[in-house]
Amino acid sequence: MEKQDAVTLFHSMHPDFFEREYIRSILEDWIFEEMLLPLENFDPGRYEKSFDSSVTFSYFQGNRDELLKIVEQVNSDWPAFFGGEDRVLCGYLNGKVVSFCIVEDMGTHMVNGQALKIGGPGCVGTLPEYRDKGIGLTMVKKATQILKDEGYNYSYIHYTGVAQWYAKLGYETILKWTRNGIL
Repeated sequence: MEKQDAVTLFHSMHPDFFEREYIRSILEDWIFEEMLLPLENFDPGRYEKSFDSSVTFSYFQGNRDELLKIVEQVNSDWPAFFGGEDRVLCGYLNGKVVSFCIVEDMGTHMVNGQALKIGGPGCVGTLPEYRDKGIGLTMVKKATQILKDEGYNYSYIHYTGVAQWYAKLGYETILKWTRNGIL
């Protein structure tokens, strides 16, 4: 995707983004990335991690308040992004939620005259004591496969500071930005 197309897509998906108070309050030197993966190119074999039966993945079905407590342990600002209708995919260890992400429908957006159905994993987090085990990235891989199976054209990662992590699944940076706008 050309940079101008990426800029157009970004503004279509996130109108008035740089006017939001929480974005304006980000430290000036912090740089974030937007990433995209054409789902026709998604290769689930690109990242393989094996787990024993103690690790499972499924949509969250439990008490929402309990989930929000776990989300808050990862990022205290994120519970506000978890509405009652969200599809939340979780990684479980011995039945305990240790990783989570919202499987988002980001809408259909026009790029170069083509209507593109876009979704993506959002608010991706893993409890600190369970990081670096592959649970979180495997969960994102599963969320990406769900989007592909549901007929989305692209999976989009919004507002990340860990692009190299998502790149392991084939996501590519399309834009970088600071609180002042797109670089």
